[in-house]
Amino acid sequence: MGTVFSLDVRGGEPGAVRTALEEAAAGLRRVDEVFSTYREDTQISRLGRGELDVGQCDPEVAEVLELAAEAERVSDGWFSTRYRGRLDPTGIVKGWATERAARRLLAAGASGVSVNGGGDVQLLGSPGTGRPWRVGVSDPLRPGGLAAVVSAAGARELAVATSGTAERGDHIVDPRTGRSAVTDLVAVTVVAPSLTWADCWATAAFAMGSREGLSWLEALPDTEALLITAGDEVRCTAHLARWLG
Repeated sequence: MGTVFSLDVRGGEPGAVRTALEEAAAGLRRVDEVFSTYREDTQISRLGRGELDVGQCDPEVAEVLELAAEAERVSDGWFSTRYRGRLDPTGIVKGWATERAARRLLAAGASGVSVNGGGDVQLLGSPGTGRPWRVGVSDPLRPGGLAAVVSAAGARELAVATSGTAERGDHIVDPRTGRSAVTDLVAVTVVAPSLTWADCWATAAFAMGSREGLSWLEALPDTEALLITAGDEVRCTAHLARWLG
């Protein structure tokens, strides 16, 4: 997926956790083999060219495409699996794969799991008694600085996902035009229970711009967000403060 993953696992029987870690890492590699749009031989590339149909692909392909269709519906088309005219579900794949890896580790008996996929994080359980997981949100206008710190205190599962231009430039597309999204935003960070959806919602809200994006995010259940504009204005959903600390 062209990025780095880190896995932090607490508790559980060591042998079972070690096996689950190996399975999670293998699962992430397999996701890249199936979904990469940078390789011509992957199932998603062949599906896009019409060489395969969904029924001939791994079951995960249908699962991801169904989730992506739901994201497109909820976002009124601001999230899309089309990128410059071709099939490209990578906007949902990384969050989905990261969340799936985290849940696999929890199911193996871990008491706390944090999986970071390229800066987007799925948190489950806790790192220790009375200690919450905490995630720093990079400041897109001040390299090396933090815009906020998210605390998972009081939550058994929490995800933090950021979309913006600081790391990868203008890579987010406006589905209406097929060109790079031109908005007043430089970053959108979404906090929600599931990284699959948090990642989608951050991308969609960035494409919308700060006014429409904030209004839309406010209406989503169990979702809070931090939006930063190019003019260094910070906008937040009404109850984001509960997750800061």
